[in-house]
Amino acid sequence: MNEKIEDIAIAMVAEGQGILAADESTGTIKKRFDGIDTESTEESRRDYREFLFRASEAMNNYISGVILYEETLFQAAADGTPLVDLISQAGAVPGIKVDMGAKPMAGTQIETVTEGLDGLRERLGRYYERGARFAKWRAVITISEDTPTWNCVKANCHALARYAALCQEAGIVPIVEPEVLMDGPHSNHTIERCHEVTEWVLKTQFSELYDAGVKLEGMILKPNMVVPGQNSGQKVTAEEIASHTVSCLKDTVPSSVPGIAFLSGGQTELEATANLSAMNAMYDMPWKLTFSYGRALQAAALQAWMGKAENVAAAQRAFAKRAKMNGLAALGNWTNEIEKAA
Repeated sequence: MNEKIEDIAIAMVAEGQGILAADESTGTIKKRFDGIDTESTEESRRDYREFLFRASEAMNNYISGVILYEETLFQAAADGTPLVDLISQAGAVPGIKVDMGAKPMAGTQIETVTEGLDGLRERLGRYYERGARFAKWRAVITISEDTPTWNCVKANCHALARYAALCQEAGIVPIVEPEVLMDGPHSNHTIERCHEVTEWVLKTQFSELYDAGVKLEGMILKPNMVVPGQNSGQKVTAEEIASHTVSCLKDTVPSSVPGIAFLSGGQTELEATANLSAMNAMYDMPWKLTFSYGRALQAAALQAWMGKAENVAAAQRAFAKRAKMNGLAALGNWTNEIEKAA
């Protein structure tokens, strides 16, 4: 594997491929497993992730990187092969979620700041030794009547920049993820308001990255798409989302960033695919635009698996289908007809 961070970043946004987010915390994966009536144990979590990483059609053709939770990074498959090796053997880059979660900001009602900088340098050294070559840190910004505040935007963008600088020092590509949530509590969360807030957050983010000395050629941005809030009642098309999102990115993201891998952030599987494809079909852009989805890649596979070994092949096919559809979207070639035919 080439060890220059710029080369790793380019490999992470390979043509027609995207990043699988398999970094659900133990609490989150338990909720997902509860939904399919499966107990969440170290072994069941391992079995689930192992069959995803062994799904050769999906992994070899449509997945360029996998974000892992710390437990998974250090786990071995049932036959003793480290799970990171399964990912590398499929030609994908193994990565690791390193933040410690969004914690309530002092003096605010709903705003949070992501923690995890203490001891990060040492942890990154351990993760690198285990084979991780990129990392992820997520900050969340909420839209409401009186948020986000400048304090919240500034604190989160500053922490993301410090994290990114530490990653690059360790030879690890940082995924910088400032997410403007789509589940804001207010009806004023229109697509226009989301555009305005996302633009403000990204401008602040790149200013902080510049101050921290982060090399833009050796990072990946993982932003939200510009969409209306779930409680806004506003109905928009994939073309409108594409137009708002691309215009916002062109105003804020330097062209030296090699790629932008969107989070799905509460969209359905089909919405996330359709919106990404519309952007790639309609616009020429200086960066690769691809996906870094969790639920939008895994939900169908999880439902097909139901915690049973005899369902693994069917679950791998479900995963391969979603990965292929998103691979097409990353090229701007997905259509409803192809989706139905698949």
